[in-house]
Amino acid sequence: MNAGAAMDAPFFERLYARSPDPWRFEGSWYEARKRALVLASLPRQRYGAAFEPACANGGLTAPLTTRCDRLLACDTAAPAVHATRERLAGQTHVECVQAWLPEQWPHGRLFDLVVLSEFLYYLAPPALDALLHALRASLLPHGTVLACHWRHPIPDCALDGDAVHACLHAGLALPRVLEVRDVDFRLDVWCAGPSAAGLEHRLE
Repeated sequence: MNAGAAMDAPFFERLYARSPDPWRFEGSWYEARKRALVLASLPRQRYGAAFEPACANGGLTAPLTTRCDRLLACDTAAPAVHATRERLAGQTHVECVQAWLPEQWPHGRLFDLVVLSEFLYYLAPPALDALLHALRASLLPHGTVLACHWRHPIPDCALDGDAVHACLHAGLALPRVLEVRDVDFRLDVWCAGPSAAGLEHRLE
């Protein structure tokens, strides 16, 4: 993340210096349930090329590998990138890189799936606007965007999960095909392509 972000890169490096799992993903039923809902919410069984920014230690990246022909993951923190690479060692269709967003968002129309999990509220509003512009430019026609964010207040963050998803809905200008409001998190999917039933010609 850049200097315009609510939290800068050293903030996340310090988090990982204190713990290899700063958000307590490992061994959490809450996180396992949320991951299962994320995966079940994807309207397609398989995607050609996916992007997961802010992958943390790869807990969601790992199951996403089974749904994509190619998967690019990134994080601003070097320990997170290292942990994800170790977790996915031998998965030749997966790449994990260190990147600051939105400046280093990949260029070109590349992805038919972008997964935004638990990170957009760490961006200041101008950086979020820039990321939305980059996201739209990188999304293939009929591509899917999935976002999942914590709904409770986060210290020093300008936006909570509900506000982030409102910004996404306005900025993406795509149909929202799924909306889940758990008491703890928000999960939304946007896609201009056919629904899961439509893909199987069940609407004819």
